[in-house]
Order: sequence, then C-alpha cells, then structure tokens
Amino acid sequence: MKNVWAPWRIEYILGEKPDYCIFCHALDQKNDAKTYILYRGKHSFIILNAFPYNNGHLMVAPYQHQSCPTKLDQETALEIHRLTQESIRILRSVLKAEGFNIGMNLGKVAGAGVEDHVHTHIVPRWNGDTNFMPVLGDTKVFPEYLKASYDKLLPKFEAITDLGS
Repeated sequence: MKNVWAPWRIEYILGEKPDYCIFCHALDQKNDAKTYILYRGKHSFIILNAFPYNNGHLMVAPYQHQSCPTKLDQETALEIHRLTQESIRILRSVLKAEGFNIGMNLGKVAGAGVEDHVHTHIVPRWNGDTNFMPVLGDTKVFPEYLKASYDKLLPKFEAITDLGS
C-alpha cells in the first residue's frame, strides 16, 4: 500500500474554522472573483478550493444547504454530476491534468472539513505531482497562484452553455 501525505493541509485542519458555511458565504458575497466561484448553474456552482491539494482543485456544490446528496432533488444531483464532467474536460484542456481524484467526504469521520454543505471535490493530478518536498520538507510546492489558476480557468467555465438539462 502506498501512503499519500499532504502535510501542507495541517494549517487548514488545525486552523480556526469560521462559524458560517463557507459555500453559502461565498455565494452571498456576490463577488465571484474574490471567492473564486468559476461557474453558477441553475442548481449548483463550481468554486476553487482555497486550501487545495493541487492546482485546479475544484469543488461542485449545490446552492441548497444540505449535508448529504440523498437530500438533493434529482435535478440538482444531475447538474452536480454534469458540472463534474465539464470540470474534468476543462481541467484536462487548460491545465493538462493527467488524472483526477473525485469524491465526497460525508461526515466528520469520513474527513469532511465542511459537514453541513455537501460538495464534490475534483482534484487534478499529474505524474510526479507528489514528490520529496511535501514528504520530507513538510512543504507543498504549488506552481501557480490561486488567482492565476482562477483567471486561466474562468473563460472556459464562462463558455459553458448547455448541460443538457
């Protein structure tokens, strides 16, 4: 079995958590560039993770504040899936991602940092993206600022016109 280490995330894990939902708060700001919201759909939205595992780490979340995907209506669930598909296409095209980790962490015991607002993580991966720096140096090297990733991805997300719903 291989171990994957992400010690740079300890700042988020041990840091003080806000007393509000980060997803609802981002939506309420009405400033997508500041909150890194890349796309607003009919039922859900795409946002860059502020504490990413890799460049381009996105999250797809419903507007509806729910803790579990079983509580979402079918239209919302379908849109989340379609936005996940579109995100993969865009990350492959723009960032040349070679693979992806995709999933949800439901509940604290499953590793959810935000338990009350369900969201899907889409983490682009590249061959060799985990190297000696995080493992030995307790440092994660990101080759690009979050704002630069946002600016690079935004035009492709703005071009989404039809999700077939």
